[in-house]
Amino acid sequence: MNPLVPLSILLLLPISAVLAVLFTDTGIEPLLFRHAVITFAILFAVGGALSFVASKLADRSNA
Repeated sequence: MNPLVPLSILLLLPISAVLAVLFTDTGIEPLLFRHAVITFAILFAVGGALSFVASKLADRSNA
């Protein structure tokens, strides 16, 4: 198993807590919640892509 999987799960816990607070707070604009979700999704995808590329480069350098 990739060692970044438990780390990503650990990072998703506070992110989901922040999103839950944004979603349940009545004073928050729905557009702010939407953009927060999009931002977290983009950052998660970029982090995953960087992790994937780094693991492929490490495998290539070891071969």
